[in-house]
Amino acid sequence: MDDFVAWFQHNGGILDASMMGITDFPGSGRGAVALQDIPENHTIFTLPRSLTLSTQTSSLPSAFGFEEWRKHKLHKGWAGLILCMMWEEAQGNQGKWITYLASLPRQFDTPIFWSDEELQELQGTAAVDKIGRDEAERDYHEKLTPAIKTRPDLFPSDQIDTWYTLHQYHITGSRILSRSFNVERWQSGIEQDAEHVTEEDSNENTQANTSLGSAMDVDHSADGGEAVDEESSDRDSDDEDIEDTSDIAMVPMADILNARYDSVNAKLFYEKHHLQMVTTKPVKAGEQIFNTYGDLPNSDLLRRYGHVDLVPCPHLKGSLGNPQDVVEIRADLVVNVVCGDLSTGETYRRRIDWWLDEGGDDVFIIDADPVLPAALTSFIRLLLLTQEEWEKTREKGRFPKAKFDRQVSPLLRRIFKMRLTSYQSPDLEVDAKLLASESLTLNKRHAIVVRLGEKQILAGALETLRFMDAALSDVGSGGSKGKRRVASGGTTGGGKSKKARH
Repeated sequence: MDDFVAWFQHNGGILDASMMGITDFPGSGRGAVALQDIPENHTIFTLPRSLTLSTQTSSLPSAFGFEEWRKHKLHKGWAGLILCMMWEEAQGNQGKWITYLASLPRQFDTPIFWSDEELQELQGTAAVDKIGRDEAERDYHEKLTPAIKTRPDLFPSDQIDTWYTLHQYHITGSRILSRSFNVERWQSGIEQDAEHVTEEDSNENTQANTSLGSAMDVDHSADGGEAVDEESSDRDSDDEDIEDTSDIAMVPMADILNARYDSVNAKLFYEKHHLQMVTTKPVKAGEQIFNTYGDLPNSDLLRRYGHVDLVPCPHLKGSLGNPQDVVEIRADLVVNVVCGDLSTGETYRRRIDWWLDEGGDDVFIIDADPVLPAALTSFIRLLLLTQEEWEKTREKGRFPKAKFDRQVSPLLRRIFKMRLTSYQSPDLEVDAKLLASESLTLNKRHAIVVRLGEKQILAGALETLRFMDAALSDVGSGGSKGKRRVASGGTTGGGKSKKARH
């Protein structure tokens, strides 16, 4: 990494080499280490915005022609930034970022590179439908390849099989998914390469937000600046099919910091012209300096970064897991359980369309919280309404109340049990025993961790139902007055639910 550090400093970066070093950590790879005790609020490195790599700072969009760039839809999704990074790397020693790009990983443990057999191990998990391999390959063939063919002067034919292959496209996309930041546009004229960007914000401090797909998110600093951390404020926000990704940027040095659950001790704050990594709490000599990926479930950590978090979890009585694990319950599963053979009928179709039109969700989130999502119960009650009740509900324009009773309870139980059958095996003990084996490959071990975590959430939801049923029985028999548990929490219009990714 000596070459990278020298390049960083030569291009305006400032590193406090007395405080921070770069080393390899067992189990987590390369990261940043405190060389001596670092106090809170200490700047460990600074870099100019011009050193970030994006479609705004790369000269490729200008050389290609902005009109043609948009004609090939390279301004949408990640294809444009991927092409910029591939092109910059193809420039060799003539490229501004070649030393930085050479320092980035070329191998990933993320599921997009898994075999079909390995992907089967993720069957039923929240990760499997979001890997995005097919979508990425469609963009490669429909956007990137045609664009390259139109400009042999920029993309010589003898370079195609080296720098512009489908495999290289996946590698570059994975670098963005796991390491990028979102830095909103700054004042024009500051960066010569960014002259084509329309000025939208002339404030002294430019705010950065999580991009749909970038690894990093935003926080507010005490002094009015902004802080970027490696977290996603919205678990829906990492899809690639967004309109404008020009704010996504690779930030040299900042992406060296690893992350671990509840371990963040530094954040990337930035101002108009510079970005700086600042400690948010004291860091002792020898400790790793962590940014954060945020409170993500293992399904997202594996899909985006190729690792999982295992820490003692209260909902597992201290056993190892991820406190942020979730299970996604699709609305079509709910409809099939509640409506059965009539699920495709016009009566239910109207109710479902109304639910979605009114802002209802088609995916419900179950987590370690013993309170079940109100939206799920409300949706079930909508499907159970008589025709007269349905017409009154539609006229009022309000979702049914999330009332838990003996009609809803068995349906919730069937939904959770049906969801369990979507995994390779619904048996938790099978996976627990598999994890004890020392002969597992890394990918299979990660897959088992993800699916076991989700099955433990479902087991907890079933246990919650058992307590709710007992509470209903107590109320019905006149005992334990006032002790009935509430089975649904949050609001019917939000909370533990969301729109599905398509």
